[in-house]
Amino acid sequence: MNNSKTKVAVIGLGNIGKAIATNLVKGNHSVILASRDNEKTKALAGQLGNLATIKEIAVAIREADVIIPAIYFNALKEFFQTFSKELEGKIIVDVSNPIAPDGNGGFKKIIGETESAAKILSDFIPKNAKLIKAFGTLGAASLSGEAFSQPEQKVLFYASDSTNSNIKVEELITHSGFAPLHIGGLNNAIRIEVFGDLH
Repeated sequence: MNNSKTKVAVIGLGNIGKAIATNLVKGNHSVILASRDNEKTKALAGQLGNLATIKEIAVAIREADVIIPAIYFNALKEFFQTFSKELEGKIIVDVSNPIAPDGNGGFKKIIGETESAAKILSDFIPKNAKLIKAFGTLGAASLSGEAFSQPEQKVLFYASDSTNSNIKVEELITHSGFAPLHIGGLNNAIRIEVFGDLH
C-alpha cells in the first residue's frame, strides 16, 4: 500500500464537521476545510494549524478523494445537485441523521420509521460516486471525547455497498482515533442512524 494518505474534504463546519476535522488533524491526517461561513472556516483552520487548508467548496470537492458533507440531511439533496459535476466518482461519507426537535425537548425522525437516510440519499448521488454511512453514529461531544481512547480504541461503525472504498474510509476512521467496524451494506445503515440499535 502506498504511503500517500487519502485526501479528504470536510464540507460544513458545525459541531460534527469540526469534530471530524479536529480528530483527523490529531491523527496527523491533513484535511481540506470548506463551508459557506468564511469566518468560521478561517477560525478553525487557525486552530488546527498547517494540516488544515481552506478551499472554496467546489475546489475542495475536486481536490479530495473522500468528501464528508457535514450538513443537515434536508440540505444534502440540494448539495448533491449543486455540485453534481464535482462529486462524480467521489466517495461521499454521509454523517447525517434525519431528525428534528419534537417540541418536547427530544427528537423525532423526519423520514419514515423504517426508512434510512443513507438509502434515500443513495438515489440522489452523482454518477459513479459511492455513498458510505459513517461518523454519524456519535454526537459531536462523543466524537471529540471518545476519540483516541486508551488502552483500547472505541469502535466506529460504518456501512457501505462498495467494498473497494472501505480501505479509504477505514483509514480515515483509524486516523480519527477510532477502530472501524463494517456492519455490511447500506441496507444496514438504518442500524447506525438515530434510533437504530447500533446508534
